[in-house]
Amino acid sequence: MTEIVLIANAGDGTISTLRLHRGDRPRLKVLATTGGLEGCGTFAVDRGRDLVYAAYKGDQAGIATLSLDRETGQLTERSRTTVEASMTYLELSREATLLLGASYGGGVGLVWPVQDGTLGAPTARTENANLHCVVAHAGHAWFVSLGDDLVSQHALSAEGELSPLDPPTVPMPDGSGPRHLILDRDSSTAYLVTEYSGELFRLTLDDDGTLQPHETVSFVDPSQGLSHSRMDADPLEEHLIWGADVGVAGDVVLASERTSSLMTSVPLTDGRLGEPVAFTPVPTQPRGFRVSDDGRYVVSVGERATEAVLLEVGQDGTLTQVDVAGIGNGANWVRFV
Repeated sequence: MTEIVLIANAGDGTISTLRLHRGDRPRLKVLATTGGLEGCGTFAVDRGRDLVYAAYKGDQAGIATLSLDRETGQLTERSRTTVEASMTYLELSREATLLLGASYGGGVGLVWPVQDGTLGAPTARTENANLHCVVAHAGHAWFVSLGDDLVSQHALSAEGELSPLDPPTVPMPDGSGPRHLILDRDSSTAYLVTEYSGELFRLTLDDDGTLQPHETVSFVDPSQGLSHSRMDADPLEEHLIWGADVGVAGDVVLASERTSSLMTSVPLTDGRLGEPVAFTPVPTQPRGFRVSDDGRYVVSVGERATEAVLLEVGQDGTLTQVDVAGIGNGANWVRFV
């Protein structure tokens, strides 16, 4: 059994295509590298049509549509669309008829209609400081604002219009810096990590699309001696918390912390977050990682590393490195395809 893994290397402006081979000796094999995507740090994948929507930076930021050849791993550019601000996070609706983006620098969330891989003019926008993530599901969308310490929640129409829900936002603790949000496999529960406080939150999703916060735990290794961070701080210079990404692997929630270059395993017991059971070293400054669909493997990359590591998830939540593959510079985004 094999599957494709795509990795964005922001430092090189490339996307690496790898194949995950399972079996007795799981391994990653590099198939191709696609360039010409300056500062690319996010993309969304339409698996059904083998289309990749990749954000790029430069004098005029934009989104490139590329076709994926699953045999060779090659990505072939089909079109480009300019955007008002570089995108930090991209997400497709379930039907892949809408593309949603969140811009950290622009403080804006946008929705574009998609037809045959081509983006139309934006149909909706929302504004909050330092938007870092957007998630869409079942006619709803959530934008995570690191600068305003909140998650805004919206109804998302088939035509790409956004309407605030009641309440329109989910407040997070002041100064915590909410960063990335992910839904579990049955889309009934969400998990959110914060950048400045290093906390993992569990939220349940109601039928009306509103999120309800429940318990929270720290995913920071206490032995590292890290302190609470803040906007515009230098986490490495001041030895501060620098939370990054979140993923779900069965009954384990994973979270990455960049100052310590560790990935934390937090078990779920009767659906609730427990205390961390493992802190696993991963490539330096781990901004992005992704869990395979079956929850068995994790691919992790680091902003200060030029390798991707393949980790196997144990039943107890521990992670074991089983392979390493060379990629580009500044890697920060991973997706299984």
